[in-house]
Amino acid sequence: MLPPSKLLSSLLFLGFTQPLLAQKTPIDRKALVERHTVVNTTTDTLSSVSVGNGAFAYTVDVTGLQTFPLYYEKGVPLGTQSEWGWHSFPNKEGYKFEQSLRDYDLNGRKVSYSVQVKTAGNKEAVDFMRANPHRLQLGNLGFVLVKKNGKPATIKDLRNIRQTLNPWTGEIKSHFTLEGVPVDVVTVGHQQQDAVAARVESKLLQTGQLKVALRFPWPTAGWADMGTDYTHTDQHKSSITEAKKGTALLTHQLDTTKYTVALNWQQPATLTAEQAHEFILTPGKQGAVLEFGCRFAPRAAVAPTFAATRTNSQQQWPTFWKSGGAVDFTGTTDPRAKELERRIILSQYLTRLQGAGSQPPQETGLVLNSWYGRPHLEMHWWHSAHFALWGRPELLEKSLVWYGRPDVRAEACKIAQRQGYDGVRWQKMTDPWGQEGPSSVGAFLIWQQPHFIYFAEEAYRAHPDAATLKLYQDRVAATAEFMASYPFYEKDKDRYILGKGVIPAQERFKAEETFNPTFELVYWNWALTTAQQWRVRQGQPRNAKWDEVLAKLSKLPQAGGVYLATESAPDSYTNPEFKTDHPSVLGALGVMPATGQVDAATMRRTFDLVWKDWSWDKTWGWDFPMTSMTATRLGLPDKAVDALLMKVQKNTYLPSGHNYQEDRLPIYLPGNGGLLSAVALMCAGYDGCKEETPGIPKGWKVRWEGLSKMP
Repeated sequence: MLPPSKLLSSLLFLGFTQPLLAQKTPIDRKALVERHTVVNTTTDTLSSVSVGNGAFAYTVDVTGLQTFPLYYEKGVPLGTQSEWGWHSFPNKEGYKFEQSLRDYDLNGRKVSYSVQVKTAGNKEAVDFMRANPHRLQLGNLGFVLVKKNGKPATIKDLRNIRQTLNPWTGEIKSHFTLEGVPVDVVTVGHQQQDAVAARVESKLLQTGQLKVALRFPWPTAGWADMGTDYTHTDQHKSSITEAKKGTALLTHQLDTTKYTVALNWQQPATLTAEQAHEFILTPGKQGAVLEFGCRFAPRAAVAPTFAATRTNSQQQWPTFWKSGGAVDFTGTTDPRAKELERRIILSQYLTRLQGAGSQPPQETGLVLNSWYGRPHLEMHWWHSAHFALWGRPELLEKSLVWYGRPDVRAEACKIAQRQGYDGVRWQKMTDPWGQEGPSSVGAFLIWQQPHFIYFAEEAYRAHPDAATLKLYQDRVAATAEFMASYPFYEKDKDRYILGKGVIPAQERFKAEETFNPTFELVYWNWALTTAQQWRVRQGQPRNAKWDEVLAKLSKLPQAGGVYLATESAPDSYTNPEFKTDHPSVLGALGVMPATGQVDAATMRRTFDLVWKDWSWDKTWGWDFPMTSMTATRLGLPDKAVDALLMKVQKNTYLPSGHNYQEDRLPIYLPGNGGLLSAVALMCAGYDGCKEETPGIPKGWKVRWEGLSKMP
């Protein structure tokens, strides 16, 4: 038992900054999580649910497996994706990266960017490089359901549907009947292996009306991939390479990409190859139960059994929920509190299973491809910054290893050198090996650059020791070197500007004309200041060049008493186009702390103007938590909640907890991650904040524990 003084210190370090009396009774985390169990009773194509482990995910329909992928492809599709599952079509034409390069005259010199060149020959090269490599849909594991008359059952034939996803254990339980015969399925995902397992109980197993099928789709290499292309059967190979009693190993090969699928089953059954790239597991007719496991891997592996996988899930998910932070709105009479709490719980589940691996995640997680399955580094903050704020910094730090890999670092260094800058320029649209994807917008974004410094600072705040400084210092310094060399010095005004040749987070401005976006100016200041602190912490002198840039960095642009989106856009609030997309001007005080650049009164007027006049129907999912964070820092807790629950299509949260955007983007993990960061700020506050729960409206009741302050 710790003495009271040490107990208090420990609680404060862990983020228990409310009065101890308010924290006397710990939150019943199991009850909190399980009251937001997902329940599906219809075949709504937006209601599919997933199991996964952060680097692998498997998404199911109401049968508990991937039985009706074509039916769901226009909703939330039934994907099976991993971090390692990537493929490239052969570059038969010999396209070269250099075909995507274009020189721009910026600030008196030529700067080379990888963009979507439209000239003949080069356009084809760019299209190829954008689409390759692409993330694979690894396989479709579903039921074969047959009616009494021998015809295939459709999803319309299912009755008495009831499916639950319990986030506490990661278990999906599915019930339905086919022609009056019940089917019960338990689906679980392994937390250390890229494996899924299921238990099926039904008399349909004995009548031969229920079997299990594994199908390998063909990659579309399109912007999206729903895993439903079963054409091109002659362009890839699949086979049973090993078969023993109760187990089998399958191999799938596409060009030079090859991976395996291991299967096991605990009851008598037979695996056979049927149509091309389709393998059927036919149960023996002795019993009404079938248990099986399925593991996807880049090389031969063994699949865990259903029992082992279920035990693993039942152990690991509660461990996750018992760690880190929790927020409980019990007793709040505002009916919106229940919905906000639901979003908080399910967002934790989804970000943990969809994007807690060793690479920056893609915006649609591990369900479907968007932008060919590529990670977008400017979104990494929105995906992952919350992990540290919620007391789980290790989940953030897993993905920070990627920035230190020699291949990734080399590519980032190449970009900086090609453009005449120091250090490393972190890419926007990339792949697992750090290669840059050509993009006429992405190539000019700069707000992903400071993210690594923010992440490293979060890691240091979680464990402020010499080991953390040593681990990240080199990456922090290389990131800052670029940031200090990028601004252009205007001699006549004795200042450094960001641009020209920049597209802000609000992607509505032409790169060649744009300079000094407000949010980026603040983020640049904060990150370079923090990088200097890292030097001081290690007993190193401050970097003179960094200090010069900090001292002469441009003031924030404003007109009419409000901050402009960029200095180059005096019509920021009169041009209708400039009132769409991300209102990133608000991020200058919200995502960012008070750096001394922002006048609170001016930002309040800016906030009020944006709140009133923005085209909120033309925004994206993380804009609502961004707005909420600004409201919290401005002392507007009611607006902080209003922003998180604004009734706009792209702020819709599906029954599964996924943030829906539009038909082509049915899920959007940056919205979920952003919401969690906003809630952490609302509850735990920020450095220097003297008010408890600064973003929670008066009259709301909230208990929270295990959260950390934002900078």
